[in-house]
Amino acid sequence: MSKSTVKADINFEQELWKAANELRGAVAENQYKDYVLPMIFLKHMSERFEMRKAELVHLVQDENSSYFTTDEVEINYVLDDADEYLSKNVYIIPKEATWDYLKANAEQDNIKVIVDDAFDTLDATLAKFRPDLKGILPRIFVKSQLTARQVGGLINLLSNPKLSQKENPESDILGRVYEYYIGKFALAEGSGAGQFFTPGSIVRLMVEMIEPYEGKIFDAACGSGGMFVQSLKFLESHGGDKRNIAIYGQERYDGTLRLCKMNLALRDLSFDVRLGDSLLQDKFPDLKADFIIVNPPFNVSQWHPEDLPENDPRLFGPKEEFTTDGSANYMWMQTFWSHLSNKGTASVVMANGAMTSNNKGEKNVREFMVNNNMIDCIVRLPDKLFLTTGIPACIFILSKNRDGKDGQHRKRTDEILFIDTSKMGTMESRKLRVFTDADIDKVAGTYHTWRNVTPSAVEGLYTNTDGYSYSATLAEVQKQDYKLTPGIYVGTEEVEDDGILFEDKMANLQATLQEQFAKGNELQQKILENFEKL
Repeated sequence: MSKSTVKADINFEQELWKAANELRGAVAENQYKDYVLPMIFLKHMSERFEMRKAELVHLVQDENSSYFTTDEVEINYVLDDADEYLSKNVYIIPKEATWDYLKANAEQDNIKVIVDDAFDTLDATLAKFRPDLKGILPRIFVKSQLTARQVGGLINLLSNPKLSQKENPESDILGRVYEYYIGKFALAEGSGAGQFFTPGSIVRLMVEMIEPYEGKIFDAACGSGGMFVQSLKFLESHGGDKRNIAIYGQERYDGTLRLCKMNLALRDLSFDVRLGDSLLQDKFPDLKADFIIVNPPFNVSQWHPEDLPENDPRLFGPKEEFTTDGSANYMWMQTFWSHLSNKGTASVVMANGAMTSNNKGEKNVREFMVNNNMIDCIVRLPDKLFLTTGIPACIFILSKNRDGKDGQHRKRTDEILFIDTSKMGTMESRKLRVFTDADIDKVAGTYHTWRNVTPSAVEGLYTNTDGYSYSATLAEVQKQDYKLTPGIYVGTEEVEDDGILFEDKMANLQATLQEQFAKGNELQQKILENFEKL
């Protein structure tokens, strides 16, 4: 599939900063998103209802439309028919839960009650047709420290056309607002925020590499649903149909799961996301996914592996040998592998330490994965990609289609591709690095060229590149004591030969060094003479 042109996204950071200032002092910085995102969700659901109703009004008045009628009873029937809205992933929103109603009452002293009542009404409206969305909008404004004036000010700020789905239907507003707040206030979130948020350029790289065109997509630590949203964007940019994918996710934090449901409900996706700890409470024991795209919490210790049943089907071997209380990294790996379909592929963000850990419970799993041809590719990531954690990271790609029997990918059961991107990316700010489109295309292209049966017309045949990529045999990995750090295999980048003999370079270096020593001695003598004159 060829990529279609993607429109440039609209910039509304200034408006979000103003909204943050409206909340400042009454709400902790790490909770800004909890107040702003539900309001934007209500705003978008309300706008969708208004747009669909306007469309139906036009249809009943259009003589060329099958909806055309002059009968007032029929017109009202059409405009009030829930199915006419549900067919477009739209719900009939009661007046008191519409954005226009909130905006009209923004200056009222009881606006906090009005907003919470609107949340209750919209929540009940959605739950009538989607029981799994029950509780998506909790009452949070009345019990907050926000004043009526602050809440009214927030409503007025969020009424900006830039934050309107009606005005900007192509913009991922809810997702970008979440990304802005958790990124902008990452320090307030604390070091654990990395488990909720994966920077967009990393997610794009993961998705572009494994190409989730159709099938079941699973994220066992789904956070606010960023992996799913990026998968949908990938599908749309390649001319795919979102009806061909089904979303499954699990998240242990209720508030974050609500944000995920909001994110997915706005996109008319088929999804099933559930609350629970994926390590100890796997809510999808029978799920076999075609694609797993996930950024699990790094290096989780004291996660209580003793609570796992002895015969847990996810484990590669005896519990005492294939788990460790010191880190859950490789329990995550075993969980993901157990959920892959017989041709499935997983893309996993993992702490760098997982590539070399010698802890028995982790190394046993890593050795088992290498020896049993589970690992397809390892990508070392550069530093400063994450605002919310300083832990160096990498990407593991696991695959069950390495036997070459799916017709799309060649047999590569005796190989692992190593890619080192440590020198790639562009500093967007002093603290944050991002992958450019060219970076993503290069890495994804390298993987596809190595993996696919038919070489890319653009990339051609795969070849190893010093300092960047290397296709290692399992024997080479085993010889390195199962260490998976790409730098061990890719070597150093080749330096262009300048044609000067080594002997000549060394002679010039020695001459320059002797000259600098002489100047240093001369300077030292002058300093001593100046001291004597004091």
